[in-house]
Amino acid sequence: MKKIFLFSLMLITCICKAQTFRISVADSLKQPVLDGRLLLLLSKNDKAEPRFQVNDAASTQLVFGITVDQWQPGGDQLIDMHAFGYPLERLSDVPAGEYYVQVLLHKYETFHLQTGQTVKLPMDRGEGQHWNLAPGNIYSTPVKIYFDPKTSNEVHLVINNIIPPINEPEDTRYVKHIKIQSKLLTEFWGRPMYLGAHILLPEGFDEHPNVHYPLAIFHGHFPEDISDFRTVPPDENLKPDTSARFRISGYNKIVQEEDYKFYKLWTGKHFPRVLVVEIQHANPYYDDSYAVNSANLGPYGDAITYELIPEIEKRFRGIGKGWARFMYGGSTGGWEVLAAQVFYPDEYNGCYAACPDPIDFHHYTTIDIYNNRNAYYVESDFKQTPRPGMRDYLGHVSATIQQMNQRELALGTNSRSGDQFDIWEAVFSPMGEDGYPKRIFDKYTGAIDSSVAAYWKEHYDLTQIIQRDWPKIGNKLKGKIHIYVGDMDTYYLNNAVYAAEDMLKQMQHPSCSCEVDYGDRAEHCWNGDHTQPNYLSRLHYNQMFITRWAEEVKTRAPRDADLTSWRY
Repeated sequence: MKKIFLFSLMLITCICKAQTFRISVADSLKQPVLDGRLLLLLSKNDKAEPRFQVNDAASTQLVFGITVDQWQPGGDQLIDMHAFGYPLERLSDVPAGEYYVQVLLHKYETFHLQTGQTVKLPMDRGEGQHWNLAPGNIYSTPVKIYFDPKTSNEVHLVINNIIPPINEPEDTRYVKHIKIQSKLLTEFWGRPMYLGAHILLPEGFDEHPNVHYPLAIFHGHFPEDISDFRTVPPDENLKPDTSARFRISGYNKIVQEEDYKFYKLWTGKHFPRVLVVEIQHANPYYDDSYAVNSANLGPYGDAITYELIPEIEKRFRGIGKGWARFMYGGSTGGWEVLAAQVFYPDEYNGCYAACPDPIDFHHYTTIDIYNNRNAYYVESDFKQTPRPGMRDYLGHVSATIQQMNQRELALGTNSRSGDQFDIWEAVFSPMGEDGYPKRIFDKYTGAIDSSVAAYWKEHYDLTQIIQRDWPKIGNKLKGKIHIYVGDMDTYYLNNAVYAAEDMLKQMQHPSCSCEVDYGDRAEHCWNGDHTQPNYLSRLHYNQMFITRWAEEVKTRAPRDADLTSWRY
């Protein structure tokens, strides 16, 4: 015991020598009392501001965070060795050298929940839950310093900038926008909460005032405006960019070309006339809600299905029946469309789920939450093997599960990073006594909580739920489920699809008549197109799935359904 104590004293002495940072806010910003996550950002380069260089890639720069409560005007904050960081854990771990340094406060708002708890969370402000872009967040101008963890001097940084508001997109001939206050969500969060949507009107909408249209719901991450649609030819003066993800140059030009091609299809002859809807449901935890009811996010599934969608159909002449609604999406959107189809089988008539987030928690990416004891490392008596988190199509690993979660923990405690593992936790977990989501695993050590895993299984493990409830919902799901994924998905999401496929094949009375397909060596997010490379097919969701559903619905619509008036 004495040796351990002496070692701890030596370690603390070493850490305390690290340089510290004293943070103040310029009087000109006129800020009130503040709550939030104060982030110190260090970068070895000035290719972009440090706030834009924190990610899961090998090129990531440094971030260190502390939680701030009741920061009084005129006061300051100290960031020292207690700040938790990524990818280096403490300031004392940072190598001596020159750095560009910046500090940012991600502001929290206080919510008095319907459940009685009070929590502090970063409300989305129109940017889709990006801490480095959120309007109202305050930050300092980057400066170059020499940092040496062996010295004990203090660096003073002044926050002197505020991120401006984001303008709402404007209506056009084809694209409309709506926002409604949700009664259900307002009651849950204890303050006004809104749902929005972008609507793409079909060609001839005004010329056919008596026609009512099916609803094509394109689920996915926060959409700034309608996706994959452009009414003018590509910009000839556009400077080509380089896509590191797809390893090609000029991808921005390709996107414009494909968007314009879809416009020509959309307005041309023979394309099905439907309403395309992209939903805005960013919330205090993430850029969308996963479109289900949740203990921590509230009744987003009901709010979308029973409040927002009927309002869209009322304003834009939707048919307004479950048989005339279908969904498609990839990644988060892939999980959402499958979940909504399962949880609301009468309200939707088909889902096309591409590269869905984990749909079987035996394969929560590379973690089996039911049988593994630790999320970060493979169990062993004598060695510690990290679980991989990201890979390319050749299997080369770029990040581990532990590293990805360390970044999130640096950005925010209590599932407040606004990022992937934290939103899964916020959606799938029960609420803790403190009002925040219960951890599925310890964010620092990786130790899995089996009681939380059991809750996840009963409420959100889609494979388990489909199998459990098949006698009740099987007839309502037959032929409606389509799942696509690359067999080298970047986040190992194909593993859960394998398990789901095995289950779906076993379903009887009725048989599932489902479709599951795999892209050879395809990374995230393959969507079922074997004829095009991933970087193109990801731009074709509307043209792929609207035309497919328009044929499939002929086999699943009621006898009195109108299948002709909207096919002009």
